[in-house]
Amino acid sequence: MNRPQVKEHNATTDEVIIRDMTDAELEALETLNAEIEAVKEEAKQKESAKKVALAKLEALGLTADDLKALGL
Repeated sequence: MNRPQVKEHNATTDEVIIRDMTDAELEALETLNAEIEAVKEEAKQKESAKKVALAKLEALGLTADDLKALGL
């Protein structure tokens, strides 16, 4: 399996090194990707809950503006 690569650029010498990620870097990348997916899933769940709540309000004949007027 090909590992992701890292590009290092030394601005002083203008040397560019392209190398495979170390085990630690790869683990950190996988952890970050898992965290990103968790945040995306949480956002989807919140959006879904919001739609359900708005549908319930609509069924009761209320709008989001009505709730704002009531201070909720």
